[in-house]
Amino acid sequence: MSQILIIDDDPTIRLTLSRLLKGQGYAVAIAKDGQEGLEKALEVHPAVIICDWMMPIMDGLQVCKAVRQSPLLLNTYFILLTARDQEDDIVQGLEAGADDFLPKPPRSGELKARVRAGLRVYNANHELQKQKELLEQELAQAGQYVRSLLPEELNSSVVIHSQFIPSTQLGGDCFDFFWIDHDRLFIYLLDVSGHGVGSALLSVSVLNLLRTRCLNPASKKTLKPKEILHDLNQSFQMSGHSEMYFTIWLGVYTKSTGLLEFSSAGHPPAFLYRADGIKKLKIKGIPVAMLPEVEYKQDSCQVQKGDRLYLFSDGAYEIDLPEGGIVGLAKLEQIIAESSDPVVDHVVDELRRLAQTDKFNDDFSMLEVRF
Repeated sequence: MSQILIIDDDPTIRLTLSRLLKGQGYAVAIAKDGQEGLEKALEVHPAVIICDWMMPIMDGLQVCKAVRQSPLLLNTYFILLTARDQEDDIVQGLEAGADDFLPKPPRSGELKARVRAGLRVYNANHELQKQKELLEQELAQAGQYVRSLLPEELNSSVVIHSQFIPSTQLGGDCFDFFWIDHDRLFIYLLDVSGHGVGSALLSVSVLNLLRTRCLNPASKKTLKPKEILHDLNQSFQMSGHSEMYFTIWLGVYTKSTGLLEFSSAGHPPAFLYRADGIKKLKIKGIPVAMLPEVEYKQDSCQVQKGDRLYLFSDGAYEIDLPEGGIVGLAKLEQIIAESSDPVVDHVVDELRRLAQTDKFNDDFSMLEVRF
């Protein structure tokens, strides 16, 4: 049974409206002033509130504003009962959050019609809210599934730590690392354009394809980063994937020789911290999926014991600052250099401190590879 709350300091109006609405089969609660009405609303969660404008303690506008600020009363339909019918009064009521107005004293037929209209709106909004909550639950489950596909931290001759913080429940960042064989380590980090389900599905598709190819005995003997990018570009053209593209940095590390071969497609540089300074590992390249015919390049460097490699998405430095501007690559480089173990965790803490928020405006992902 639909619950209706009547808030009015006039006992005659309260009694008249209550009898009329109860005669229509509605459950009715009453309150004699604004403060009592707000307390009652938070208690019974009415579908419709009929509230007098001019009352002691709290007037109708104050009650309306308080109702609109309560998550528990998000869908409640609010009708202001008033003798004021000037344009400025109506604008003031609408700005306070009122949904409708009734003249005082209300006419019986109009009251019934307004309440029925309010209940239709309430029921529609309530159903939408239920669907929204269901969708959020499904997105949360999908987010947990995506997280379950990401690799656990590696602790062998190479140690890898990671951080993944999507800006929404489903983000477009993804990364992976695994030993191709006893001597070669494959590692990458990618960033799909946009956010949400489409971006997450594309990143998972890339992850599955790379695992399949790199662990396939027929193809893993001669894995070259630039050839992998070429294959990805042929497989994931924008026209077949909702006009989405992605940037990626990937490398193959050979333990026996210390050689790190790498390539990049429009992705931020990787930072290699070593005893003699910081080396940026970057290759210019067009993001994967933008153009069908692209030649990717690769480079290499010798990795020494004690070196640390950091891969990250642009969400790690394109973070808005309260005073304006963004964190930037140079500041991120400094933060990494000054962070103690666990570095990736301390980087996140420092970025949140600088941005003065726990929620970044873009997906954040970072890998720390210790050789």
